[in-house]
Amino acid sequence: MAEYPASRAMAIFSGRVAGRMVLAFKQSGQFDMVLLQSIEVEGWKSKVKETKDSCILTLDRGCLILDFLKQPFRACFPWRHYNESREDETNMATERRSLPETKPSYLHGRQLAQHIFMATMASLDVRKAMLRKLRFAGGTLSAGEELIAVPKPPRVVAFGKAATRMAAALSEILKGEVEAGVVVSPAEPAKKLEPFRYITGGHPYPTAGSLEGAAAVLDLIAGLTPDDLVIFLVSGGGSAILAKPLHPEVTLAHLVEFNRVLVTGGLPIEEMNVLRKHLSAVKGGRLALAAWPARQLTVYISDVPEEFPSMVASGPTMPDESTCEQCYELVARDGLEERFPQAIRSLFEKHVLEETPKPGDEHFARSSYFCLLSNHDAVDAAKSIAAEKGFHAEIETGAWDVDYRQAVEGILTSLDRCVAENPARAVCLVVGGEVTCKVTGHGLGGRNLNFALYAAEKIAGRSRVVLSGATDGRDGNSPSTGAVANGHTISRGRSLGLEPDVYLAESDAYHYFRTLGDTIETGFTDNNVRDLRLLMHFA
Repeated sequence: MAEYPASRAMAIFSGRVAGRMVLAFKQSGQFDMVLLQSIEVEGWKSKVKETKDSCILTLDRGCLILDFLKQPFRACFPWRHYNESREDETNMATERRSLPETKPSYLHGRQLAQHIFMATMASLDVRKAMLRKLRFAGGTLSAGEELIAVPKPPRVVAFGKAATRMAAALSEILKGEVEAGVVVSPAEPAKKLEPFRYITGGHPYPTAGSLEGAAAVLDLIAGLTPDDLVIFLVSGGGSAILAKPLHPEVTLAHLVEFNRVLVTGGLPIEEMNVLRKHLSAVKGGRLALAAWPARQLTVYISDVPEEFPSMVASGPTMPDESTCEQCYELVARDGLEERFPQAIRSLFEKHVLEETPKPGDEHFARSSYFCLLSNHDAVDAAKSIAAEKGFHAEIETGAWDVDYRQAVEGILTSLDRCVAENPARAVCLVVGGEVTCKVTGHGLGGRNLNFALYAAEKIAGRSRVVLSGATDGRDGNSPSTGAVANGHTISRGRSLGLEPDVYLAESDAYHYFRTLGDTIETGFTDNNVRDLRLLMHFA
């Protein structure tokens, strides 16, 4: 580990090429030049850690990982936040200063798109949202318009991709007054708090940890009385992270295969969760039944269309509007039944699914619900940030939970309209939601990578930029968040022998963009408010 004083850091960050910074790091006895978006480092200490394949420049407020992949001139990863939320405002302000406050230009288009995406993610900090929207005083917890009496320390159940952060923030709000809690998340937390029990569940497919988590949760909320309070903290990914089959003949292996069929079949999330609810002992309101007659509050982060709140993590604490009959119709419509493992297939063949509890059921009479963050928060933040950078920014509110090809065609039509109405302006169209993407090959990719690659074909040769990213930090089975493309992406790819249609057919858009250095890498964000897409046109 070599340390450099601030003056050396400024020397490293000297020189500009087309509005980007040029860095030189010594690696294997030679200096590699890396193009990087501008970052202010004046007055900061920096450290450079050299490994076999990469260099890490660590600043005192964050970290940039520069992945050389044994090739020079490889595009680096974007800015990545590693520090606690109390520093996010400083980080975000620094990020915003890092780009020139001038008229947006196509030359900086990909850089601008990534900046807007990363700044948006910084604005969606879970801890800040919890501290801003939940209050605890005088024995009463307020969540929006809900006022919940807390006569004694509550029990807390947190599961999903944001579980660890939500549990820590709630503990802070309650000043540590928690009787007991279970946190089931997709990764081991860096810090564990008393009196929580932490369990690692699986995603996108359930694991033994998912079953262990469900068992621990059911044990925690068993035998409660009307004087007890249970606070459920629910976030996206909970359908796999917390799992327990309703029917004893269904094993974990059956459950994994069932979820694999759903995830790769091109179904929108709300339809997947209709099916999941009716096979689960903890989804579709059944977790609320297990906690009855205790007072219940559910604070959730929505990763589904906002008109379907009971679909978040397959609605474990909410009454379920869907029916067994819908399940049979969905399976028949898409020919899924024959792809299910036999133990689950027989439940559909015999029509013996058990119905979930419905709205009006007395078991929900003492339950309250509060949405902490949603896709609206993401698109609103992105629009504001784009406007700050000089774009005419609009939110496209169409129903885009459709096949990614159809979504690209429709959104580009909306972009054409927006450009025609603002001919002298740089335009940024902000789109939320999740497209569908049927898996057709054996590569690495996801709906965002596919969207970006298909869009790259449609904008080829034009002064346009497209970014599509997953707010949870993982797109499909790839290790990336998504990708950014512009009018030169296809020609750059073909110069390296890359044909977009081949990569799309193989479900391998990740390796297409990775070769070009245009993937977006954030790591897990401990959040999930659906996807975010930016489509830019430069006048």
